[in-house]
Amino acid sequence: MISRAAAILRALADDSSGQSLGQIAKKVDLPRTTVHRIVAALEAQQLAVTTPSGVRLGQALVKMASSAHTDVISAARPFIELLSRRLRETVDLCVDRSQHAVSVDQFASDQELRVVSAIGTAYPIHCTAHGKALLSLRTDIEIETLLDKKLERRTQQTITDRAELIKQISEIRLRGWAFDREEHAVGICGIGVPLITSGPDRYAISVAIPAARFDGNIDTYLAVIFQCKAEIESLLAS
Repeated sequence: MISRAAAILRALADDSSGQSLGQIAKKVDLPRTTVHRIVAALEAQQLAVTTPSGVRLGQALVKMASSAHTDVISAARPFIELLSRRLRETVDLCVDRSQHAVSVDQFASDQELRVVSAIGTAYPIHCTAHGKALLSLRTDIEIETLLDKKLERRTQQTITDRAELIKQISEIRLRGWAFDREEHAVGICGIGVPLITSGPDRYAISVAIPAARFDGNIDTYLAVIFQCKAEIESLLAS
């Protein structure tokens, strides 16, 4: 029972948009009736939730994830708060979760035109600044294995060719930062940098910027973002 429940949770983690019982059953190779029974048990413990778009991971797992990252969150919090205040933009701390970058902490912009989302939001790893920053910590072979299916197109700017994406990731490794020019959502851009930590998890910080404020300010953003990155890494290494 536990191994089957774990398989279902892993299947749900691969797609945060919601899946039908039939889709889950196909992924985990179990009868639909068995999946229905296990999902009901997971829902009772808030480990899963059924929404109009399908079954998704529940809030209890989001809370567990946040608890597991308490040390990194605590260390990074004052620095990403300062980064947000200095740039007056929304800053996210994200962790690598397979094909998604999951937000575990956020400081929102104080401007009227801003980009905000709920902590626990799972972003596609291939078309977001923090996601591509996280991918830069993987090898090309790992990326090919991870993204072995067709890349989802979110906007006209989304990179859906795997070879092109891997080429961009190689460039990100060299310069140390990633960008998103309306690749995940129209009107939203971002800059992300990976954090080098001693733990097994991979983290990135990113700044979410309305497209109207993105061009012309990149150098200013980068100087402050890299300072934030260095301060967090220095604290975590001490």
